[in-house]
Amino acid sequence: MLYLDALGPGGEYRTRTRDVITDVTGTPVAELSVVPPLYVNRTIRAQRQAAPLPTARRESALADAADIFETALSGGRDFDEYVAMVSRVAGLPVTVARASARGVAEAVRGAVGAVTPARPVGAVLDWRDERTRRGRAVWARRGDVLAVHASGNSPGVHGSWAQALVLGFRVAVRPSRREPFTAHRLVNALRQAGFRPEDAVYLPTDHAGAAEIIAAADLAVVYGGQDVVDKYARDPTVLTNGPGRTKILITAEMDWHAYLDVIVDSISGQGGMACTNATAVLYEGDPRALAAAIAARLTTIEPLPASGERAILPIQPLDSARRVADYLGAKARGAEPLLGADQVVADLGDGSAALRPAVHMLECPDVDTLNTELAFPCVWIAPWSRADGVLPLRQSLVVNAITTDEELIDALLDEPTVANVYAGNHLTSHTAPAIPHDGYLADFLMRTKGMIRD
Repeated sequence: MLYLDALGPGGEYRTRTRDVITDVTGTPVAELSVVPPLYVNRTIRAQRQAAPLPTARRESALADAADIFETALSGGRDFDEYVAMVSRVAGLPVTVARASARGVAEAVRGAVGAVTPARPVGAVLDWRDERTRRGRAVWARRGDVLAVHASGNSPGVHGSWAQALVLGFRVAVRPSRREPFTAHRLVNALRQAGFRPEDAVYLPTDHAGAAEIIAAADLAVVYGGQDVVDKYARDPTVLTNGPGRTKILITAEMDWHAYLDVIVDSISGQGGMACTNATAVLYEGDPRALAAAIAARLTTIEPLPASGERAILPIQPLDSARRVADYLGAKARGAEPLLGADQVVADLGDGSAALRPAVHMLECPDVDTLNTELAFPCVWIAPWSRADGVLPLRQSLVVNAITTDEELIDALLDEPTVANVYAGNHLTSHTAPAIPHDGYLADFLMRTKGMIRD
């Protein structure tokens, strides 16, 4: 049994109240300390009282932390054992868990460079810069403590908050019960690398404690469903990361055969569990041949235990998988199933199930159905016409427009509810340091202040 203790200003803290973490078969594998709201409040108060480390120390410690995260023992487990545990509990294919965990290390290693594109060109980082004598903008934090309510669908969600450390924030992380291991390993790595206990804390807690983290911190990043997005929509101190509802649009002049690989990989890569996986494919014309080709590719994916190197599909407890299939069946009423809800659950015989891909074709681009996003390779395919415009593409984290129509790309970039626009032979999950995920995180963390001095 692995014990995941809270990591507060005073070091490790094992509480009397603990959650048992089980893997996808229902086997207990870890106990997670659950801290009360009072402990949360006192911890964040201690973080606020600690001044940021000097910039150079923060930058060097982040580079060291990335190496420690990938190479050192943490909780008695090395990197490969940690990855295996993530795969076993979260149901991620082990290759996806490994790649995502290595992505966390790369994000921490590159955190300094990642904030640079977000800084306004007219702003300086330090008021002592000589340019402030002539009048300049200073890039300043909007607070001292950032709270992070992490999701459990992938280790990768923990890569971005290291940018807040670059900027001098102290960070309080509330991990997901579904995958509490990455945050624990990363906070330990940061401390081993030279960050103080106050700089990054690990606060597993219940709903009351979660609310206290947001209330006590200056700013918060929160992951969740549409209900979470709606709850904090009017709160300028909370940045929400909700459903991706990522889409691909192909216009009639394009030969979709040439893009079939990128379409299928956008749907099924990362186990289909990421917010950047394609949820819908729209085609200008009759999409039947395209839908059949996508289904033919996806049906070849074999359901395997997540621990296998060839595994592609996500795993859930059997009862949970059946609930997902039932929900899909209800949402798919009226759609034509090419790979329907009735074949989604692949019982692995140990209390868990793989989620086979689902492909449904719609008669028209119904917005509600197109935006139904599930955490496995599940795609809706629909016809699209110029008369439909960008309406069916709204509320999308990524739209890949496979088109030569520059006015259409202009319209997508002008649409406020579309975060990222790709054009052509690019995975919807493509990332790079200079490409914001849903805006730069620093856009939320920082502001400019005018300054002039003698």
